[in-house]
Amino acid sequence: MKSDTENIIVVKSKAFALKSIKLYRYLIDEKREYVLSRHFLRSATSIGANVKEAIRGQSNADFGAKMNIALKEASETEYWLELMQESEYISFDRGEETLNDCRELIRILTAIVRTIFDNK
Repeated sequence: MKSDTENIIVVKSKAFALKSIKLYRYLIDEKREYVLSRHFLRSATSIGANVKEAIRGQSNADFGAKMNIALKEASETEYWLELMQESEYISFDRGEETLNDCRELIRILTAIVRTIFDNK
């Protein structure tokens, strides 16, 4: 088993969570936005938490279920980011990098989940 520092989904989901925390702070401090940002923060940080749980899963089924939850959280996060961009709480430039990172996580998680469930 790869260490956490070698596992790309662990590394990227944690980096995304840290970037999301910074965006959340900006939304709270600069925009005084408390509702959308809280939903965003919860789903954005949940991605990595579920990935970590999956890595330590008790079975292949547990691993697959947690990775699928991480994928669903990433999709929800994408939705909140799109809403915040389109409602102009965050500028296109400020949101686009985070949105691209989120979509990259979605692609990686989709590939992992497909591999798991196609091999059953």
